[in-house]
Amino acid sequence: MAALTVSILLKPAALDARRGIVRVHPEVLAALALQAGDPVRLTGERSTVCIALQAEGDARGAVYADDLTLGNLGALDGDSISIEPVTLQAARRVVLDGPIEVAAAVTSDILRRALLSKVVGVDDNVSLLPLDIGGAPRDVVEATRRTLSNTVGFAYTTTLLTVVESDPAEAAMVTSDTVVTWRRAQRETTQRDVPRVETPKEQQDDTPPVADLAGLTTQADQLRELLDLGFHHREILESVGTKISLGILLTGPTGVGKTTLVRAVAKEIGVPVAHLWAPEVAALTANDGAEKLRQTTARLPKPSLLLVSGVEDLAPREDNTPLSTVFRRLMRELIAAGHAIVCTTSRPEEVSPLLRQPGLLEHEITAPMPDAAARQALLGVLVRNMRVESDVDLGVVAGRTPGFVAADLLTLVREAGVRAAMRARDGGVAEVTAADLLAAAQTVRPSSMADSTLELAQVSLDDVGDMAEVKQILTETVLWPLTYPDAFTRLGVEAPRGVLLYGPPGCGKTYLVKAIAGSGKANVMSVKGAELLTKWVGESEASVRDLFRRARQAAPTLIFLDEVDALAPVRGQSTDGGTTDRVVAALLTELDGVEELRNVVVIGATNRPDMVDPALLRPGRLERVVYVPPPDAGARASILRSAAKNVPLAPDVDLDELAGELELFSAADCSALVREAALSAMRESLDATEVTAEHVKAARSRVRPSLDPGQLAALEAYADSRRG
Repeated sequence: MAALTVSILLKPAALDARRGIVRVHPEVLAALALQAGDPVRLTGERSTVCIALQAEGDARGAVYADDLTLGNLGALDGDSISIEPVTLQAARRVVLDGPIEVAAAVTSDILRRALLSKVVGVDDNVSLLPLDIGGAPRDVVEATRRTLSNTVGFAYTTTLLTVVESDPAEAAMVTSDTVVTWRRAQRETTQRDVPRVETPKEQQDDTPPVADLAGLTTQADQLRELLDLGFHHREILESVGTKISLGILLTGPTGVGKTTLVRAVAKEIGVPVAHLWAPEVAALTANDGAEKLRQTTARLPKPSLLLVSGVEDLAPREDNTPLSTVFRRLMRELIAAGHAIVCTTSRPEEVSPLLRQPGLLEHEITAPMPDAAARQALLGVLVRNMRVESDVDLGVVAGRTPGFVAADLLTLVREAGVRAAMRARDGGVAEVTAADLLAAAQTVRPSSMADSTLELAQVSLDDVGDMAEVKQILTETVLWPLTYPDAFTRLGVEAPRGVLLYGPPGCGKTYLVKAIAGSGKANVMSVKGAELLTKWVGESEASVRDLFRRARQAAPTLIFLDEVDALAPVRGQSTDGGTTDRVVAALLTELDGVEELRNVVVIGATNRPDMVDPALLRPGRLERVVYVPPPDAGARASILRSAAKNVPLAPDVDLDELAGELELFSAADCSALVREAALSAMRESLDATEVTAEHVKAARSRVRPSLDPGQLAALEAYADSRRG
């Protein structure tokens, strides 16, 4: 069976982490003639064998793995690898190397039980975490965990061991008959102890030229100028009487292309690159991690560039560990010796400020999210070597993929390629069509939207009946700034920052937001106001800041704050120790603070507008306050027709007449009435083919109106006061 090329993504399931398991889409398993639980060989810079389990509802062009598997492959999150079937053999003998204190405490019998049913190969790293899925019996697993916890302590969960000998050397499964021992000799430094240094010639094959990095040309120019001056023109610096420190922090969303940018620029100016993955080093014990860092610095040729990915794990903001102290000292020594260090992170707020001291990371470059033009250019690069139909408009695909970074687009293209390949296998055309790309865009979830909670319906504002004034205000306030930002710039005005929708419950506030999101013009981040509030001091404000940071990264973005009265109540009236007051202050700062909120629009929704802090409703914040009234008879008729679109109604059902009788029924009540009528028909007969007026009458007796006349009067009065 031929191997397939897929992307490997860092996304372990809870029971899979560091146990040699990967998750694969069922159709990829079928294409490889495999069943869930079969072994597969993954090949990146190195090869490793894992057990493949089924991934539900994910992209077909991706394999989901943990950091241990990525380390065994020599791959990074989003890299291309090949996957193919492999035959397992029972391991006769396995020899492992690890920290001396662990080897002294763990017997060979416990070591074998910890590895039972795992697949090993020479030079692979393995963990001591017992296999929960398909491994040893449950009682044996629990006993092994207790023994390891008592002898090694909790550190056993993060300890990594290296397979130095195995018989056979690859695809060997540890069984109860396997002889598992420790290597007693003094540990030798192996090739995998330090990152391999890639010369510019070696980088030539798999690193794209800088010209292909759409959306990152400005950042590439900044990085090129720094590295070229520091590596090739130090005499100019000396003539001016100054020096340059080549410590650079490269920030940007996950998958935007930070690592590729560094490799491409380094290849262009002829600088060798050594790559260090910080999470892998941080997972080691303090002594092993420090030793690996020392070996890395000792083996770097001069001059060279050290690329450190995910630096926040080695130098966290909140915890100045001994390992981070060693890391900073070695960084300072490398930079002073004429090397360059580029540290990348997608979470700059979690990086220790100590790294920004003089002599360390003195320069900072930010890689932005690709806009529509950059996404179109990236798609053109990614499909360059594929068979694509001539009428495919990549601009349309780019417009349907807001929030997609380069890694997401690569997954999308592979997903479309898998669809085309499956069609060709069944005798269809072996070309990627526009339909393949657009269908893949619906399947692949952009990385920036990982925390979004709003389920987007395939509706638009045109599907919302009545509410002409409300729809016009939302179009001007939300869609225009996201769709025509140049028009606001040309006229010299700032786009509105946000809008507050208020009205009785069930009258379509959330539905309106879904309709706006259905236009596909922006990413949508949805959060209920109460979800951001915690009892821990400072965490609620941090959650607000993180929400807006992610929104800026994923711009154009629509932030939907449901139940905003819980998040931003009137200040000075809370009894929670000032938590909500601080959250309101954080929210106001994000809306019109020093850091500009560009291409981000905020929509708040509430049925208690009088409870929202007035400072939030002034111009520059949620400046448009829109009343979403309860539906009148005409609107109720439209809602009933929309809800009954797929319901076979008998001729005696008059929706217009019914709508006139539904006083105090909200939009949600009208939809519930149609559902209940259909259920009444099913109660009468499961073979019913239509819903009659009798069924509707029966539903009327069960579904009661939810609107409160007192609340409606209060909301009308508030709306009148706003108009006045």
